[in-house]
Amino acid sequence: MAMEKTFNAAEAESRLFDAWEKAGCFTAGANAKPGASTYCIMIPPPNVTGVLHIGHAFNNTLQDILIRWKRMQGFDTLWQPGTDHAGIATQMVVERKLAETQQPSRAELGREKFLEKVWDWKAESGGTIINQLKRLGASCDYSREAFTMSGAPGAPEDVAGGNFHDAVLKVFVDMYNKGLIYRGKRLVNWDPHFETAISDLEVENIEVAGHMWHFKYPLAGGATYTYVEKDEDGNVVLEEERDYISIATTRPETMLGDGAVAVHPSDERYAPIVGTLCEIPVGPKEHRRLIPIITDDYPDKDFGSGAVKITGAHDFNDYQVAKRGGIPMYRLMDTKGAMRADGENYAAAATVAMAVAKGDRTLTENEADAVNLVPDDIRGLDRFEARKLVVEQITSEGLAVMTTETQKDEDGNEIEVSVPYVENKPIQQPFGDRSKVVIEPMLTDQWFVDAEKVVGPALDAVRDGTVKIMPESGEKVYFHWLENIEPWCISRQLWWGHQIPVWYGPKVHYQEHANGELDFSIDFSELTSFCAATEQEALALATDHYGVIAQAFAEKEQAFTASLEPKELMAVPIFRDPDVLDTWFSSGLWPIGTLGWPDNTPELEKYFPTSTLVTGQDILFFWVARMMMMQLAVVDQVPFDTVYLHGLVRDAKGKKMSKSTGNVMDPLEIIDEYGADALRFSSAAMAALGGVLKLDMQRIAGYRNFGTKLWNAARFAEMNDVFADDVAAWSGEKLTQTANLWIVGETAKVREEVDAALESFRFNDAASALYAFVWGKVCDWYLEFSKPLFGSEDAAAVAETKATMRWVIDQCLILLHPIMPFITEELWGQLAERSKMLVHADWPTYTAADFVDADADREMNWVISVIDNIRSVRAQMGVNAGAKIDVVVSEITDQNREAFARNKALIFKIARVVSMEEVATFPKGTATVAVDGATFGLPLADIIDIDAEKARLEKGLGKLAKELGGLRGRLNNPKFVASAPDEVVEEARANLAAREEEEAKIKAALQKLAELD
Repeated sequence: MAMEKTFNAAEAESRLFDAWEKAGCFTAGANAKPGASTYCIMIPPPNVTGVLHIGHAFNNTLQDILIRWKRMQGFDTLWQPGTDHAGIATQMVVERKLAETQQPSRAELGREKFLEKVWDWKAESGGTIINQLKRLGASCDYSREAFTMSGAPGAPEDVAGGNFHDAVLKVFVDMYNKGLIYRGKRLVNWDPHFETAISDLEVENIEVAGHMWHFKYPLAGGATYTYVEKDEDGNVVLEEERDYISIATTRPETMLGDGAVAVHPSDERYAPIVGTLCEIPVGPKEHRRLIPIITDDYPDKDFGSGAVKITGAHDFNDYQVAKRGGIPMYRLMDTKGAMRADGENYAAAATVAMAVAKGDRTLTENEADAVNLVPDDIRGLDRFEARKLVVEQITSEGLAVMTTETQKDEDGNEIEVSVPYVENKPIQQPFGDRSKVVIEPMLTDQWFVDAEKVVGPALDAVRDGTVKIMPESGEKVYFHWLENIEPWCISRQLWWGHQIPVWYGPKVHYQEHANGELDFSIDFSELTSFCAATEQEALALATDHYGVIAQAFAEKEQAFTASLEPKELMAVPIFRDPDVLDTWFSSGLWPIGTLGWPDNTPELEKYFPTSTLVTGQDILFFWVARMMMMQLAVVDQVPFDTVYLHGLVRDAKGKKMSKSTGNVMDPLEIIDEYGADALRFSSAAMAALGGVLKLDMQRIAGYRNFGTKLWNAARFAEMNDVFADDVAAWSGEKLTQTANLWIVGETAKVREEVDAALESFRFNDAASALYAFVWGKVCDWYLEFSKPLFGSEDAAAVAETKATMRWVIDQCLILLHPIMPFITEELWGQLAERSKMLVHADWPTYTAADFVDADADREMNWVISVIDNIRSVRAQMGVNAGAKIDVVVSEITDQNREAFARNKALIFKIARVVSMEEVATFPKGTATVAVDGATFGLPLADIIDIDAEKARLEKGLGKLAKELGGLRGRLNNPKFVASAPDEVVEEARANLAAREEEEAKIKAALQKLAELD
């Protein structure tokens, strides 16, 4: 049956994918040769809440290219799929769904019932992105689909991926017992909406309109000093007596928790008052707090006043200063971002803080955290409402730094008035990427990995080359992060996730009676921790610790309110830590967890360590480095040998995609319109190692046309009986026809080029090589070269050409398959009966040395250059495309004369030439065409209007000159280059290059026309 005229991607793609899956084409080890080496890729697990976006499409296309290529080479391959449980994102989705359907809220349901709702949602909607990956053609082993919460309490039996939960808890317990995990109080990113700590990756720093307030901190006891400012030459420009030190802040509400004011040690302005006390200018007068003025290298003496307030519990830089200086850190806000309303009244709290400031008392971290320094009239207010009140109170007391500005009085006259100094300026504000609320740096109790203790092997593995990170710039970033690593916060205040396997019990006070009976009472002011993978193991530890039976309670509150009278008490109560583990902790175990660890499974034995990790450079630290640390800490092996990092996919102009900009591209819509193959080829074509990823819809359309070109070439072959049952593909026998000799050599060249490119992860080079070969060498040239051969009366030449073309088309399909799997598989099946599907076809190993015939290669490439150059000059000179012209030639070598004679009909047909005469000199009005070993001439004086053509080109040159002047002016302006967005500058440079190229072509054409006079 004859082929359809076009490839129907919408109909074929799902059909082909189903056929691959039913045939088990993607299962681990499929198509592996006996004794084959393994090649394993772990998919960066997308969030279970996710849908396919353009970054997923790009990332997974590259992985699929590698896995299909290796599978066809006969490697024992595994591409491990799965999803991440995405703690905060999933909890948000389910809570929103409960609200939309008017069901009880999370708090009303309670933890157990809420988690049942989450599992219900996972069963209904959690597989969306996996199904969308299939539309892209991702050839993962879906029978092994993993999930980072599989095996967790409440998980349905059919949840994918074995028992990841047990692996996560085992690692936590092991690392805890080795002293690698601890609980402590540190500053973290706090999301007041979700009431949980979040990672840096979940924080979006957005520029917003902000304010910088300048306030006076009066010196204690009315003290004064001489404040002196000098210019760069040491000349005094300001000298005055001051009884205050000024600071500037964008968050006045945090002043309530100040522990000190810091200045740089070299700042001479404040040398007289270093070590003295100053007064925080807010709060009840009778309890106004004093704090010390200290020195630290953190303040920049050339920025603002050079003095910085230190609020260790609410600023990351201040936290470091406070840690270095032993400055107490006072927490001001509750988990919802409101000012604290707990604890003793302000008078009592301020008395404690004053004693600390004077050195009469010291506080532990926990004692400082218990002190509530929010004045009574501000307690319970939202942080931004508190900010307004703090500013009003300070200003009303005259403690705002003042400045003058010009205003108009009632009569319209301009007058100078004194006003508080408030700078209106843009500031970088941290927002939760999901909650969209302002993130608060918060000092809280969290669980941490002591990263310094586990980072060493991860650094060594990259330094010694065991693991290669590409591009090399990624290694520098990796080293920078890991050499300056901080403790890793791994706890989250959520319900959806791996609940931390730690139980707490109280301190027990024993009392022995005279009759020998033993009573005891319990005290929850001090807690003992029991870390165990299961509740039963925790109870056993607690029972052993207390010497009496321990009884588990679900929550701390239950333990507090239970009946605990000594005579009635039959057991010591323990309760589990309510927090869950950060998803980065569980996904850090992705390589071993998905392969069955801690069991020594055959898959773990075979595929670990894995081979290549393809991921975004934005998660180099959050995921890649942590997988390195954790795998080395747990099983003492690296998780992979190569990391390929890519950047963010941007639009055609290099702009970041965003909904607000309106330039977001939906990969599913692209697939609907152009087919998956076009999107995949575009992804490969832009994947230059370390380059900017610009996705251009015009290029995607062009690659769809490329698929059409391939389809038409196959139809041409079919119409010429190339795939008839009685035609066998060429299998290496000696060829006689120059065109056939040439094309098999070109095929061997491109095979080597593609393999070399993929081996070094130069996907763009592989794509461009295949594009040039299939479109240019095969479809444009070889098909044309074959036409006179098919029309020949030489039966042997016809048979040889059919066999050669059959082989060449098959090689095109094989070499293109990793990038364009759908159209190639469809053609493979339609063109002939096959012993197996293309997805399992053998990848070729022939070389250029095997197949390139030097004489045929030289001759056909010379013929192509002759045709190309004649067509180029015709176009330059404005010769009508349909016009047939005469050609003259001089200085042609004997070898080329023979080559021309053998290919005369072909040259005449394609270049639209009617005759060729060899002459000693060219007649006037001849445009020259120089090629290797000959000079051709096109007599055009009587064919084109030379003056009109010159006028047309010169007009175009004039228009270009204006555009070039404008572009060069912008790019030569340092202000434009420095201030314009990078993508705008890059676009201007690209436009300039394109216009300069156009200018060069017009000038060359004018020079050709000048030759005709």
